[in-house]
Amino acid sequence: MALRWTIRAHDARLVESIERSSNVSPVVAQILALRGISHPEQVASFIDLKMTGLRPPEELPGIVPAVERIYRAITDKRKIFVYGDYDADGMTSTAILYRCLKLLDAEVSYFVPNRLNDGYGLSIESLEKLNRRGAEMIITVDCGITSLAEVAFARQQGMQIIVTDHHHLSPSLPDADAIVHPALPGHEYPFSGLCGAGVTFKLAWALCQRHCGSPKLPEQYRNFLFAAVSLAAIGTVCDVVPLLDENRIIVHHGLNCMRQFANPGLNHLMALAKCQDKPRLGAEDIGFSIGPRLNAAGRLGQAQLGVELLTCESEERGKALADYIDQLNKNRDSLDRRILRSAHKMIKENHDPANESALVLSESDWHLGVIGIAAGRIAEEFHRPTIMISTDPLNNRPGVGSCRTSCGVNLYRALEGCQQHLIQFGGHEAAAGLSIEPGNIDAFREDFCEQVIEQVSVDELIPDLDIDAEALIGHLTLNMMNDLEKLAPFGQDNPRPVLCASAVQLATPARTMGADGRHLDLRLKQYNSTIRAVAFGKGEWLKDLNDQDSLYDFAFRPVINDFRGRRNVELQLIDFRPSKSKVASA
Repeated sequence: MALRWTIRAHDARLVESIERSSNVSPVVAQILALRGISHPEQVASFIDLKMTGLRPPEELPGIVPAVERIYRAITDKRKIFVYGDYDADGMTSTAILYRCLKLLDAEVSYFVPNRLNDGYGLSIESLEKLNRRGAEMIITVDCGITSLAEVAFARQQGMQIIVTDHHHLSPSLPDADAIVHPALPGHEYPFSGLCGAGVTFKLAWALCQRHCGSPKLPEQYRNFLFAAVSLAAIGTVCDVVPLLDENRIIVHHGLNCMRQFANPGLNHLMALAKCQDKPRLGAEDIGFSIGPRLNAAGRLGQAQLGVELLTCESEERGKALADYIDQLNKNRDSLDRRILRSAHKMIKENHDPANESALVLSESDWHLGVIGIAAGRIAEEFHRPTIMISTDPLNNRPGVGSCRTSCGVNLYRALEGCQQHLIQFGGHEAAAGLSIEPGNIDAFREDFCEQVIEQVSVDELIPDLDIDAEALIGHLTLNMMNDLEKLAPFGQDNPRPVLCASAVQLATPARTMGADGRHLDLRLKQYNSTIRAVAFGKGEWLKDLNDQDSLYDFAFRPVINDFRGRRNVELQLIDFRPSKSKVASA
C-alpha cells in the first residue's frame, strides 16, 4: 500500500534567522525550524550536548528519601534485591543498580522475571520466592508503579520496597517506602521522558554522591558512572523514549563512553554485532545491533543471562554469554521469519487488507516471545493495526496476543471498546497485550475492526510520509552529512531527516540481498550523479523496480556508511513511486 507523501513547508525567513543567529548551515537550520527549535538557546542546548546539561540527581522526584533508605540498608548490611524487567531497558536498569550497589559494598542480588513464565512486572509469587531467599529490601527498576497489591504484599511480609519507574501513573500510587519517578505528583520535574535506565542512572549517581559525601567523585566512581551512562544509553534507545532533553545527553555521552568503559560481556557482544569496527557508534547501532540481541534473551526467557552479560567481569564468561545471546538472537530471527511467513500466507488466503480496518491473526503455538515483533512488522507493511494471537493446541491456556498500532489508532481505546470478548488486556496507545478464549477470536475480530473504524476510516488508514526537504543526489555530500550529524543522536521524536529525490533512474539492475532476499540493493542515478541505496525489508519491491529506463521518485534517509576506512553517503529507502516528471535524469 502506497504512502501519502507530504513535503513539509518551511518558513524561509525563520530558517535564515536560525542560520544567522546560531551559525549553522542552511540544511541544519531548515531541519531545526521544522522541529520547532528556533531560539538560539534552544539550538545551542540541542546541538552542544554537555554532560553538565544533565540536571543534578537530587532534583529527580522522590530520589532523596529513596537514597537515604537504600544507603541505610547498605550500611546495615540488609539483603537487597534489585527487581528488574526482561526487556533491554529493564536489563540495563538492573545492571546499573546492581553494579552500583556492589561498588558500595552492599549485600545485593538481582531478580528478572521470565517473560514466558512470570509475566511482566512485580508478582506476588516472585516476591514470595525472594522473601524465602532472605530479601529485606526490594528495589524495583523499570517496573512497579502500578503494582499496588504487590507492593502492599511485600511490606506485609516485612520487606522494605523502593519503587523506581517511568511508566504511566495510575490514579493511585503504591504504598512503597519511597517512589522515584520523573512525573511523580506534587513535583515539577521539567522532563518526564526518562526511561527506566535513565531513572536508575540518576539514582546510582545520587548514591555515589551520598557515599562519597560530595558531588565531586573520585576516579573509581566517575569511571563507574561512565560505564553506567553507556548502559543507560542502551536502555534509552531500546525503550523508544523521546531523544530530547536529558535523553539526548545520556545517549550522546553513553555512545562516546561505551567502548572504553564497557565490561567484558558488553565488549564481546559489540564485537559480534560488528560495532567495534566502526569509527563512531550511533544510536542506530544500539537500535539495530545491540538492543535486538539483548531483547532476544528476554523474549526467549533468558533475561537473567542478559543482566549477567552486562555485569560480569570475566573475559571468558563474558565471551561465552555473548556467544550464547548472539545465538539466541539468530534463533529469534528464525522464529520471527517463520511466523511472518505463516502470517503472510494467512493474509493472502483469508484477508483483504485494502478493505479491512485491522488485521487479527491467530495460529496455534506461535512463540509468545516473538509475536510482538511480527505484529509490528505486519502493521508496518500493511498500514493496519495488527493483533497476532498465539493459541495453545492442547487448550491448556487461553490465547495470548500482542498488538501493534498503525496510522495513529489508539490501541488501548480500541481494546477497551471490545473488552467483553477478552479475559484481560493492558498496554498503551501504540502497543498492547491481551488474553482471550480461542472461541471468542472471531467475534473479537469483528468488534475490534469496528472500534478501529470509529477512530479512523479505511481511507485514512494510508499513513502520511512527512518529508523534510527535496534534494538532488549530487548535493548529498559528506560535508552536508557531517552537518546533519550535528542533529544526532536520532531516534524517537528526533528522527533522522527524511528527504526525497525526483526523476531518478536505476544505474544498474536492482538486486536482492540478505536471508530470503529480504532486502534490496540499488544504484540510483540522477543527472550525472550516482549513489548506492538499500531498502531494508523491501525485497518485494524488486518486481516493480526492474526497468532501468523508467523514472522514479524515492523517499529516503541519508546516512554515512563507514566501511574499511572509507566513508560514503548512501540512502536508506523508505518508499518510491513512478515519477510524474518528464525530464530525463541523464
